[in-house]
Amino acid sequence: MDKMYLNRFDKVIEEMKNHNLDALIISDQYSIWYLSGIWNVPYERMYVLYIDKEKNAKLFVNKLFNVPKNDFDNIWYSDSDDYIQILSQNILSKGKIGIDKTWAARFLIPLMQKKENVDFVLGSDCVDNVRSCKDEQEIRFMKESSFINDVCIQKAMHFIKNGITEKELADYIRAKFKEEGADCESFETIVSFGANAADPHHEPDDTIIKNGDCVLIDMGCKKNHYCSDMTRTFFFKSVSKEYAKIYDIVKKANEIAQSIIKPGVPLCDIDKAARDVICDEGFGEYFTHRLGHFCGQTDHEQGDVSSANKNIAKEGMIFSIEPGIYLPNKFGVRIEDLVLVTKDGCVSLNHFDKKLIIVG
Repeated sequence: MDKMYLNRFDKVIEEMKNHNLDALIISDQYSIWYLSGIWNVPYERMYVLYIDKEKNAKLFVNKLFNVPKNDFDNIWYSDSDDYIQILSQNILSKGKIGIDKTWAARFLIPLMQKKENVDFVLGSDCVDNVRSCKDEQEIRFMKESSFINDVCIQKAMHFIKNGITEKELADYIRAKFKEEGADCESFETIVSFGANAADPHHEPDDTIIKNGDCVLIDMGCKKNHYCSDMTRTFFFKSVSKEYAKIYDIVKKANEIAQSIIKPGVPLCDIDKAARDVICDEGFGEYFTHRLGHFCGQTDHEQGDVSSANKNIAKEGMIFSIEPGIYLPNKFGVRIEDLVLVTKDGCVSLNHFDKKLIIVG
């Protein structure tokens, strides 16, 4: 096994021991790729990687799929086979098995009925905890993806003009991602003009931009399996004093939060640092979501930066810092960066300026 994958594999085994698990069934295709480099989209068919604490690994896969040669014990089945029985016969007969959070009940429940002496528990943390701290290759890939994001938002800023709709701007960004070498979007691009930006997850529509509108763009792409994610808020033609004030508050919240990030700091304290800035200015009720989420192969991975998460920041973690203020029927501001926790602080993966910019 390649040294990189072996290192990841060993860390998962260590997590299994910490959770007192005898074995683990991994169904998340992203986690299987993370541990093997094998990418397969199984659709409705069973596709799992089984690992026990002795480091034995078995990949259960339908013969339909062209899975490359690998270091696991490959156990094949066809559509006409009783694949649950095949799985049952090839895993331990008693003990504690961790189950991936993504595994469908149509697989798990029949297996539970066949394995009465096995204790099935949620075991996703064994892989997710390892995935939360990125290694050198992952960091490189996420920096590349974020660089494309920076380039494309620069182009999008100059594309904003009279008569443009939210959908047209979102389509333009999607096209620029492709031109710059991204594999795809990491999520559906959010473009919100004016009052639409008061909805944090507004879907672009046929709204036409107007003078004085805020322009909120939340965008990200995927490159080499890894995502980027960034939000910037511009203003079209002009900006009112009220809007400029709120923009400065959100920008300050973003910067204050980033300034305290380092290994050992509780993630809830990072959320509090940004939230306190907004609350002290009287807009706390309009900051309606957590400060951030973890990011990697998917734009939202397990882990968040919220008041409820008492876990500490660790070197290699990558998560978003995205404070916002959303005034119903008026406008909204969000400023988001992905940050990488370093040994003594953090660095932003996004380098596009956060100063207030008037476009058009």
